[in-house]
Amino acid sequence: MLTRFRFEARLPTQDLDRARRWYREKLGLEPVEEREGGLRYEGASGVFCLYASTGVSDGSFTQVAFYVDDLDATVSALQERGVVFESDVVEIEGNYPSKGRGERATWFRDSEGNLIGLAEVVP
Repeated sequence: MLTRFRFEARLPTQDLDRARRWYREKLGLEPVEEREGGLRYEGASGVFCLYASTGVSDGSFTQVAFYVDDLDATVSALQERGVVFESDVVEIEGNYPSKGRGERATWFRDSEGNLIGLAEVVP
């Protein structure tokens, strides 16, 4: 039934304008499409949307993750832009072995409290 699909992650925001500014200023991202109450962002191989919501994620789990080629350089660049990380970089052995031996990862929160992962595959 769902053998061929396209997925998009959805992140709730309580203040869409604040979230738009945060994603622009901190991550350097601009939406590729917008509608009333929503913003759509496209990356090299994925899509996520911010949407106005009265609901709030409890922030206890990773809601979306960005994979990068150089985690240390990306963390450093984001810290210079004011992104505050929740943890040091950790290595996760055997996490989805089809991608490699594991991954290195860390997490931060956006302006709305959504927990965002940042990871690099360890070949």
